[in-house]
Amino acid sequence: MDIFLLFLGFFFVLLGIIGSFLPVLPGPLTGWIGLLILHLTKIIPLDWTFLGITLGIALLIWGLDYVIPAWGTKKFGGSKYGIWGTVLGLIAGLLFLGPFGIIVGPFLGAFIGELVYDSTNSSRAVKAAFGSFIGFMLSTGLKFLISSIFIGLYVTKFWEYRHLFF
Repeated sequence: MDIFLLFLGFFFVLLGIIGSFLPVLPGPLTGWIGLLILHLTKIIPLDWTFLGITLGIALLIWGLDYVIPAWGTKKFGGSKYGIWGTVLGLIAGLLFLGPFGIIVGPFLGAFIGELVYDSTNSSRAVKAAFGSFIGFMLSTGLKFLISSIFIGLYVTKFWEYRHLFF
């Protein structure tokens, strides 16, 4: 059973890496499930502090994934209309366009929000929309970094106890 859990946990940390780029999977949370499965084996002792800290990080990144595109909009000169447009565009994009919507939705939402705020300044709207795209890229990079760290932690923990598995 431990060998099965070992492979299942590794599958989940790999899925976490993939989830960093696919919006339908919460990358770091999926990777954390892999770490949890590894610790559920009889060979590797449960380390509640380790699991708690990594869960906290995964939840933080999951939350930031929804905040960073709006932050990017604001940093690139967007108004409150553009920020709300980014948030609403993210939600609408996910609902109506699926995984592709997490890229297009915030961009269009920020653009439309800025046009509602000031319909004469389309360059500001494009700049704010670009900021939401930069925010999306930043959050994707952050998810990939954390998921990569989780896979490194998984391999390190397995390597420490490898002689007990085989």
